[in-house]
Amino acid sequence: MNLRWIVISITLIVCAFTNGNSQVVTTDPEFPTASDVVIVYFDASQGNQELKDFTGDIYAHTGVITNESSNPSDWKYVIADWDENTTKAKLSKVSTNLYQLAITPHIKDFYGVAEDEEILQMAFVFRNTDGSIVGREEDGSDIFANVYQPGLSVNISSPYDDQIILPGDQLHISASSNEADSMFLFIDDVLIEKIEGISLDYSHTESTSGSHLIKVLAKNSAEEALDSVFYYARGSVNLESLPAGWKNGINYLADDSVGLALFAPNKDYIFVLGDFNDWRLDEKYMMNKAPDSYYHWIAIGDLTPQKEYIYQYYIDGELKIADPYTEKTSDPNDKNISNETYPGLIEYPSSKTREIASVLQTNQVDYEWKNTDFIAPNKGQLVIYELLIRDFIAKHDYKTLIDTLDYLDSLGINAIELMPFNEFEGNESWGYNPSFYFAPDKYYGPKNDLKAFIDSCHGRGIAVIMDMVLNHSYGQSPMVRMYFDGTKPTPEKPWYNEQSPNSTYSWGFDFNHESVYTQEFVDSVNRFWLGKYKVDGFRFDFTKGFTNTPGDGGAYDASRIAILKRMADIIWEKNANAYVILEHLADNSEEKELANYGMLLWGNMNHDYLEASMGYNSDFDRISYQERGWNSPHLVGYMESHDEERMMYKNLQYGNSAEGYDIKYLYTGLHRVELAANFFIPVPGPKMIWQFG
Repeated sequence: MNLRWIVISITLIVCAFTNGNSQVVTTDPEFPTASDVVIVYFDASQGNQELKDFTGDIYAHTGVITNESSNPSDWKYVIADWDENTTKAKLSKVSTNLYQLAITPHIKDFYGVAEDEEILQMAFVFRNTDGSIVGREEDGSDIFANVYQPGLSVNISSPYDDQIILPGDQLHISASSNEADSMFLFIDDVLIEKIEGISLDYSHTESTSGSHLIKVLAKNSAEEALDSVFYYARGSVNLESLPAGWKNGINYLADDSVGLALFAPNKDYIFVLGDFNDWRLDEKYMMNKAPDSYYHWIAIGDLTPQKEYIYQYYIDGELKIADPYTEKTSDPNDKNISNETYPGLIEYPSSKTREIASVLQTNQVDYEWKNTDFIAPNKGQLVIYELLIRDFIAKHDYKTLIDTLDYLDSLGINAIELMPFNEFEGNESWGYNPSFYFAPDKYYGPKNDLKAFIDSCHGRGIAVIMDMVLNHSYGQSPMVRMYFDGTKPTPEKPWYNEQSPNSTYSWGFDFNHESVYTQEFVDSVNRFWLGKYKVDGFRFDFTKGFTNTPGDGGAYDASRIAILKRMADIIWEKNANAYVILEHLADNSEEKELANYGMLLWGNMNHDYLEASMGYNSDFDRISYQERGWNSPHLVGYMESHDEERMMYKNLQYGNSAEGYDIKYLYTGLHRVELAANFFIPVPGPKMIWQFG
């Protein structure tokens, strides 16, 4: 008789990830093969529930995982681009919250998979027409449905892998097969139950703490198939105060040991999984819990100095997250970062997890700063050059950016504002979808290359301003995921509003800036970049949103003013000369008060200067801080930023003309841009230029 393991090599890996608390996707047949017609059912009431009770059209963004996939998240043969609404991927409604997609004439043909390639799973993310509402697993991950080889198959649907129980709890074990004559249940290699047929259900009471292995063996007259999962019976949580001097995140205790601390109110227990314990649940790696229930913490030893270790927190047996305070992430998207951009980047542990993870490393080699006495330019005399690294240079790395400093220096600028470079979702983005606030995004290169860029700028007398997004986070943020009901933050969340109070402008998940926990977090972020990376200040995105006052944010708001002044005071305690630049664009009376307090504010003059450049009536008065009634030159005026259309494009498309003078002509249009600059740069006060502008 031929023993055939249903899940082998990468299949063993991916099947372990598909077990969960609920079935977002089911298939008919239950054990589909690559040559089957398959109906895929999507239950919008399960998973993250964003599409629950949705009444519009739903599309599947879908592909497959094959034996050629580099990891369990490496989709192949994707049916269409994310924003393409193809009939082939459109779901049909069956009933309330239940939809179906027909995979015909069979899986391999539907996806166009090469004949010699083995399909392991179908992969799904469901969305509405414009992709603004997305159906995923409860934890925000992609949805997968196994594809089986012809013949006998078996699948354990309950418990899910690494499910955690207490000793004495009753554990429901459920497994099914397609062609079995008999099925055998083993727990820790002891035969517990034997049944005739294709469906096994068993209730087990576990009395022993620790890790336990369930195996289900299916047999028929021709072959055998096996599936397995682990579960863990945990002991009680040790109550002990957070050690004095420990901070959030990683605390480096010695060359071979670290302390991890996670602020996690209302969480019962947390395990640490990582390279140091082979990603298995172990009582030694259950975190201590502070008596006030706010912090969970653990000391981990026997580490190899300078070796990188990847790890996650496993919270309440339901959620795996990276450390919110990690200074380096390990991400499934790392496979798209070249060795030229980031030499020796540690490989994402695709066989252990599907979620973003954190990285620790003891005894790191510190960057040696060359320019330690840099004095930033006076804020009233700033000429800022705003740039997006991946757009400004094709190589999108800090080393190449350093090579451009001769050009930037020649322009006469004295500050560079980098659009967000802390970790954001994906690799190619403007960066206003932040997820990790202490980790430089690896798509631009290693952290010491970033420090070298800042150091090089300082050597030329150029300040570096960090574009910082603290109005909101996006769904990959572990802080969002820790307190999330599938569609929005839960009432227990320490940092976020359940709903944004801004009725007009809202992105991601809105920070509650009145929360003391948010304020502590904001301060820690700002101090970190000022200290560890020596940035010279921040441009804060959409500070109009730093309030819980309902409305569109346009009116004078005393509570918002107090929030921003408090934040600025903490920044200036760290660096008295740090720039605090606000993208505020609110009522002038409020901006005047903030400017007079010492902050700089963006002054959007795009419309006025573009109208003049195109040859139409315009008024430049508000480029002057004095015209606005401010005491100091704290208005950062600009003709273009990343948000507006370029002046030259508008000249060529919409330029005026009269008596043989036509601004649509290239030569004339270019001279109009020069003319506009002459009415812009000389006006007293700081200015900003958008890249290549």
